[in-house]
Amino acid sequence: AVVSTQSTGVSRWILCRIAEEFNVVISFDPKPIPGDWNGAGCHTNISTLQMRNEGGYPHIEAAIAAMSKKHAEHIESYDPSGGADNRRRLTGLHETASIDQFSSGVAHRGASIRIPRQVAADGFGYFEDRRPSSNADPYSVTNRIVRTICLGE
Repeated sequence: AVVSTQSTGVSRWILCRIAEEFNVVISFDPKPIPGDWNGAGCHTNISTLQMRNEGGYPHIEAAIAAMSKKHAEHIESYDPSGGADNRRRLTGLHETASIDQFSSGVAHRGASIRIPRQVAADGFGYFEDRRPSSNADPYSVTNRIVRTICLGE
């Protein structure tokens, strides 16, 4: 988890440095231009060793159930404005879930949590949290996920 959060930060820094060379400004705002479109997220793939092992699907379901009970806490942690930035993006339209309601499903691109079709078929793997905003702090996202699914907080 720590490696992926560090990689996100370093990747953003590299992108901004390269953009400077070309006089381009980078925005990580989830919806920098208002309008009828889906905006940008920082979809986060999640798994534990138990989930990745054969027969791990029940662990995926248990993690999703735990996350469903902490939806508001996750939304608050998933953008630096405590959810205000994501409110513009998570409208329930354009392959986004509603910010006000938790949902999950197999291959469902409009759900809060998407389980890839192949994971459901194999019975193990990972799932994707589609709620974090493009400007999310990866450490805050990881912290909230670990506290929910690993520590039961």
